[in-house]
Amino acid sequence: MEKNHIVITISRQFCSGGQRVAKRLSEDIGIKVYDSELLAEAARESGIAKELFENLDEKPSGSFLYSLVMDASYGFVSKPYQDIPINHKIFLAQIETIRRIAGNESCVILGRCADYALGEMEECTTVFLCADDEDRISFAQGKYDLTYAQAKERIRKEDKARSSYYNFYTDKKWGKASGYDLCINTSVLGIDKTVKLIEDFVRMKHN
Repeated sequence: MEKNHIVITISRQFCSGGQRVAKRLSEDIGIKVYDSELLAEAARESGIAKELFENLDEKPSGSFLYSLVMDASYGFVSKPYQDIPINHKIFLAQIETIRRIAGNESCVILGRCADYALGEMEECTTVFLCADDEDRISFAQGKYDLTYAQAKERIRKEDKARSSYYNFYTDKKWGKASGYDLCINTSVLGIDKTVKLIEDFVRMKHN
């Protein structure tokens, strides 16, 4: 694929293949993937401790850490997030980092409301990945060494957390087809065809 300015955001159900798809897109197109790297970037730019970004990463607003009182030991800066709750500080810092990165380079961004943050960017293609429950459970069992019941419960909790986080911070609904350029069931297509479909869509969009 000829590389112009390409930005792809991938929202995903837990264990639906998001990381694998992002990695393949990165290799095929020759652009960087941003996942947990976003947290370090946002922490550095905002002056907020990286540990807080990691603890609050894609967590719903009910997390007990959201009620933490600002403390100098966490290295908060006075601006531009001085008078708002810690959960909003973290979210806004991530959004600013996502917009800066996407504005400066071609990239693939996993999760973290990136599709919402870049909603006005013409070059951005937004994707939502889902998969059949049994496939997700099987993958989770192998990756995290869980029993069937444990894997099923972890998937339920992770999906609920991602949905709650997204729905809380945006005016969109997590996983609703009308909110994305592409919604793909990786159980139906598999990883290879999912990657090809996204690449073909991006190619058509840019031509």
